[in-house]
Parts: sequence; C-alpha cells; structure tokens
Amino acid sequence: MAITHLTSNDFDATIASGTVLVDFWATWCGPCRMQAPILEELDAKIGDKAKICKVDVDEEPTIAGRFGVSSIPTLIAFRDGEVLNKRVGVTGLIELEAMLG
Repeated sequence: MAITHLTSNDFDATIASGTVLVDFWATWCGPCRMQAPILEELDAKIGDKAKICKVDVDEEPTIAGRFGVSSIPTLIAFRDGEVLNKRVGVTGLIELEAMLG
C-alpha cells in the first residue's frame, strides 16, 4: 500500500477503523526526512495489515494540536480510532512494528 497524506477532510474517517500509523511531520524537519525511508520500508513489509499515513503539521495544525504534538516527528498508532501507542523522534523499523501490536 502507499503512504497516504491526510488532511482535516479525511483524517477522522481514515483512523476510524483498523490499525493506522500516523507520522506527524513537516517538510523542513531533518529528522522527519530520516523517518520517511523507514516508513516506506515498514509499508512494504506489513502490506495491508495497517495503513501508514502522514500529517503535515504546518498544513494541519488543528490535528496536531488535538493529539498534543509539539515535537516532530511524532508517530501515533491508532486502532479503530483510539490511540494505541505514541513515540516522539526518529523511530526504527522494529519499534514501529511493535507500536502496531
């Protein structure tokens, strides 16, 4: 599956069902750029077991605020709309897999 970029128009509907990992990031953020290839690798590895999405905190500050995102990258795993796990900072493949349960 491809990594999806979410906006306020589709965020709630996307996280409402199943397992979703959301990367809160910004284009100017160096660590966020380091996180991107790890997310691509995770996406290729897990297939359709979970959705991987990104939210640009500069474009969607309201969503970031809802989840207390103050540092990026912040990765939040949701299951059926509920927060399952949250990590701040560049996170490795094994840790990301563990976040998804």
